[in-house]
Amino acid sequence: MSDSVSDCTEQPRTAVAEAEVEALVRGICFKTGPPRTLGVEVEWLVHELRGPQLPVAPERLEAAYAALRTVPLRSALTVEPGGQLELSSPPAASLMECIGTVSADLDAARAVLREHGLGLVGLGNDPWHSPRRFLRQPRYDAMEAYLDRAGPAGRAMMCTSASVQVCLDAGHEEPGPLGHGRRWWLAHQLGAVLVAAFANSPLAGREPTGWLSTRQLLWMEIGAGRAGAPPLDGDPRATWARHVLDAPVMCVRRDGGPWDVPDGLTFREWTRSGAPRPPTQEDLDYHLTTLFPPVRPRGHLELRMIDAQPGEDGWIVPLAVTAALFDDPEAAETAYRAVKPLAERALSLPAPHNPLWIDAARSGLADPELREVADTCFAAALEALPRLGATTEVTDAVAAYRDRHVSRGRCPADDLLDELYGTERTLHGKDDRT
Repeated sequence: MSDSVSDCTEQPRTAVAEAEVEALVRGICFKTGPPRTLGVEVEWLVHELRGPQLPVAPERLEAAYAALRTVPLRSALTVEPGGQLELSSPPAASLMECIGTVSADLDAARAVLREHGLGLVGLGNDPWHSPRRFLRQPRYDAMEAYLDRAGPAGRAMMCTSASVQVCLDAGHEEPGPLGHGRRWWLAHQLGAVLVAAFANSPLAGREPTGWLSTRQLLWMEIGAGRAGAPPLDGDPRATWARHVLDAPVMCVRRDGGPWDVPDGLTFREWTRSGAPRPPTQEDLDYHLTTLFPPVRPRGHLELRMIDAQPGEDGWIVPLAVTAALFDDPEAAETAYRAVKPLAERALSLPAPHNPLWIDAARSGLADPELREVADTCFAAALEALPRLGATTEVTDAVAAYRDRHVSRGRCPADDLLDELYGTERTLHGKDDRT
């Protein structure tokens, strides 16, 4: 969510027309070619080492981040509105290069935070604390004002959520397992399986929410215009361009003072009316950063649906599995065939606002069909990972995850609920005390 954007505008600016916007979006968002690079963005909740349930004072968090910014990192360091830490890797030429870069940067970040009595925890949603803004910037002031119109989910998304986001090349122009059309479609169908397999946010306010991925619930509650995907029944470039034009404008930036937060103004309407001022290409670029679909095309594909994972290295498993299922042709074909029957459950409705994604977020792998598909996909990934140059350590981590969770119809959220209840629940995500 913490895209690199300026909090001020520049002069002079040239207005863009509706047709120009459509052409720009088509050219910017899907840059095709052979899949060669991979990236990951890992978000973390920052907590007190002496007790993760204790709130971190803003001044202590600011001091820790000031120290961390002096440390040379290869990944980009950003801070989320609630103080969450995010590291975004540079594009890597291989899975192991990506893992090595981020692992080294995380080691350095943890060392600095430890000196300040702080640590990182991998959870999709903060189970202890209510939303509290750490960053006070015009972007987040406007975002909060906009999202508040739809209810409390927006503040929680901004301040208490964390994820593992996997970034993949868009793929070949031509059809096939690695073609951009296939990868776009697969990302939205396999995305539900990734939600279910890696759900890790069953709590809010120290209580179960009834959802294994409460983080995904938050995204659904924000609404389709802001956090939904476009339909999948057309050319990806055309459908995404329409989606961008018809999405509500979150804010109109100003050089001084609070930013305007229009109510119900789409970018298409803005280009036609030119009010409160004509939009520019810089406004379009900014508008694109305020859309949060589960799969966001940014030249590459950014898969945003995976909850932050437990453990220091838990993020490696979803990265490795996703890379294998998209970038290995044989595994990609297996995944495509496995998820094809799931598409019927989506009822042709865009993610995440369809029955398939809702079931994945609520029930995880307790859903028999999702469990079966996840098991097939993990097996395909395990076969593909050596072909992608994965080390035995990475392959073993994926195998261990499959054995502990996927094969048993479980996800990390089930472990958290077991810990809460003091016993393992035997009914796939339901409290066996009943």
